[in-house]
Amino acid sequence: MKQLLSLTRAAVDKYNMIDEGDRIAVGVSGGKDSLVLLYALARLREFYPKKFEVVAITLDYRFNFEDGDFSRVQTLCDELGVEYIVKKTDLYKVIFVDRKEKNPCSLCAKMRRGILHDTAKEAGCNKIALGHHLDDAAQTVIMNLFNGGTIGCFSPVSYLSNKDLYLIRPMIFCYEKDVARAASRLELPIVKSKCPADKVTQRQTVKELLLSLEKDYPQLRKKIVGALQRGEVDGW
Repeated sequence: MKQLLSLTRAAVDKYNMIDEGDRIAVGVSGGKDSLVLLYALARLREFYPKKFEVVAITLDYRFNFEDGDFSRVQTLCDELGVEYIVKKTDLYKVIFVDRKEKNPCSLCAKMRRGILHDTAKEAGCNKIALGHHLDDAAQTVIMNLFNGGTIGCFSPVSYLSNKDLYLIRPMIFCYEKDVARAASRLELPIVKSKCPADKVTQRQTVKELLLSLEKDYPQLRKKIVGALQRGEVDGW
C-alpha cells in the first residue's frame, strides 16, 4: 500500500489535484478501484500538507428494483472517518427496462455522471475523485484510436464549467494489478456488480488485447501513458 500511496501522491502533486480546503467526493461504485481510491485519499488526508475533506458517494442503480446492500462500505467509511452518501436512482429501470438498451454503457455513463455531479454539489463538494488507473488510461487511448481515429484520453484534471466542479484522477500512475493487490491485502468490502453488461464491454476486450500485446511489447501500457505525457495530450 505504501507504493500505491506514493504513486497517488505523485499524481496529486504533478497535476495539482488538491488545494487547501477542498471537499472531495469519491465516486464509490463498490468495485476495487473506487474503494482503494477512497482508502488512499482518506490516508493521504492524514499527512498531506494541504488540508482537505473526503466524502464517499455511491449511486444505487437498484438492479431488479431492489436496494443495493452497501452496509459493509458504510462500515469502512465509519472506520476511515468519511461521510458516506448513498443516492438511490432509477438507472436500472430507465436503461434496461424502459429503453431496453442493447448497448447500455454509453447512456449509463452519461446518466451516471450527471447524477454523481449533482449529488456532489448537493454535498458541498468542489471536486470529484474518480478511480481510473494507468490501465484505464492506456485502454482509453486505444479505444479512441480504433473507434474514432483520434489520439486522446481523459484528463488527469478536468473542469466542468456548467457545474463548477473539478474531476481528478489520483490513481493514474497505478497499475490495475497493484490496485487489486491493495484491495485484497486491505480486505476491502467489494460489492459485486449486478450489471447485466458487466465484463462484456468493449473496454474488457481492449484490456485483454493490451495484456496479450504486452507479452511481445513489454510495459506497453506504461509506454502509452508516457506518450500522452510527452505529447502533452489532454492535459497529461
